[in-house]
Amino acid sequence: PIAEINAARIKLSGIKGGRLAKACAPARVVTLLMSDVPGDDPSLVASGPSITGEPGEDKSIHIVARARDSLDAAWRYARNHNVQSEILGDALQGEARVMAATHAGIAKQVAAGKYPLSTPCVLLSGGESEVTVSGGGLGGRNTEYLLALAIELQGHAGIWAMAADTDGIDGKGNNAGAFISPETFARAKNAELDAGAYLSNNDSYSFFQRLDDLLVTGPTRVNVNDFRAILIDCQK
Repeated sequence: PIAEINAARIKLSGIKGGRLAKACAPARVVTLLMSDVPGDDPSLVASGPSITGEPGEDKSIHIVARARDSLDAAWRYARNHNVQSEILGDALQGEARVMAATHAGIAKQVAAGKYPLSTPCVLLSGGESEVTVSGGGLGGRNTEYLLALAIELQGHAGIWAMAADTDGIDGKGNNAGAFISPETFARAKNAELDAGAYLSNNDSYSFFQRLDDLLVTGPTRVNVNDFRAILIDCQK
């Protein structure tokens, strides 16, 4: 969790945890934040170099971009193209595999007409999932989410998805994320790729690289956390 990571960062840094603001005293400090943390707590963004937590010192804080902004923009884009859209949350956290199973369940309900959305529609979500690493593979939380989602969907007709880190880098690879389609599972089998084995080895990057389904944007210079979209269109 980011709060635990920040606790370590602050111990090791000369500027984080409000130390930059204190070093600027008595000058006035104005903070413009691009939030990449669930909940948009200013003290957690970049470990809060200008957030002291002391009374009277943190008045000039402005959040100029956040996960909700990207999701709202995607929601508007979908609606402008006659695609219904629902935002499942902008601060979702937890194991990527568990999140994928939940979202796959919702997508299947939509496809079956058991959810209050007609197709075509898109399910949007943001936040920051987590990965418990037990294997030796390469990947990030977004490709892990997508690989788990593909396994849950088992090639379900009419469902596509993408997941990406908005800064352009997911984990340690050169990709922002990846894509899946109704054909992903079958294509993997034809290529003799065992999706479950790749997931067990935390090797989602290699799985999508083999299928040429990685999403590569390069660094975006923007970071408002993760972006996930599941498109359901049972008419296709």
